[in-house]
Amino acid sequence: MSKNIIILQHIDIETPGYILDLMHEDNFHLTTIELDQGQKIPSNLNQFDGMFCMGGPMDTWMEKEYPWLIEEKNKIKEFVVNLEKPYLGFCLGCQLLGEVLGGNVVNSTPPEIGILDISMNSGYSNDHLFGEFNSSFKALQWHSYEVQDLENNNDVTLLGSSSTTKYQIFKYKNHAYGIQFHIEIKDNTVSQWGCVPEYEKALEDSLGEGALEKFDQKAQDNMKLMNFNAENLYNNFKKIL
Repeated sequence: MSKNIIILQHIDIETPGYILDLMHEDNFHLTTIELDQGQKIPSNLNQFDGMFCMGGPMDTWMEKEYPWLIEEKNKIKEFVVNLEKPYLGFCLGCQLLGEVLGGNVVNSTPPEIGILDISMNSGYSNDHLFGEFNSSFKALQWHSYEVQDLENNNDVTLLGSSSTTKYQIFKYKNHAYGIQFHIEIKDNTVSQWGCVPEYEKALEDSLGEGALEKFDQKAQDNMKLMNFNAENLYNNFKKIL
């Protein structure tokens, strides 16, 4: 049976990427809300089986510049906490979930940009979504902020960390997941994102001038594995929809 999925986007080039292709193949009914273009989240969230919340060049605390963030946080809370429906948040979407659940979004020191290692926590193998993942794997990072202080929420489980970011993967109960890295990328993702001024600056500040080409090449070298992990995640996510 076709599922109804709502996708919250903050810039038109940050889509669910490879996972979007898989949802199209499964003929899912997709409703994409482009928040940065003034589109509104529907008032009746009960009609949706799952929610995807994507990345973006803004940060969770920029409510003055992007007032729609306030409504977005309220809707995420309603969907995840009140309705207890399946949610996947990537990068900014991960941080928004973390904030909704009582965490704080703070500067990553240093910013985490590159193809870097994720290490899974002990006990992760029992998880519905990530249980089949390798205990260590490479993922594409491109963030300057991260969520912290989720220890006070007893319903949050930490699943995976990197050397500098504790909350790389966390879940709320067993239906809502924050994923700080970009598991959804495709062949053209890095070159596309490199055209966004905020992303390009963060990349060059971290890795030096002309870093885009090297970053893109490293992403291509690891694409097969990253797509394999994305497909694994997606297939397991379908089971909880």
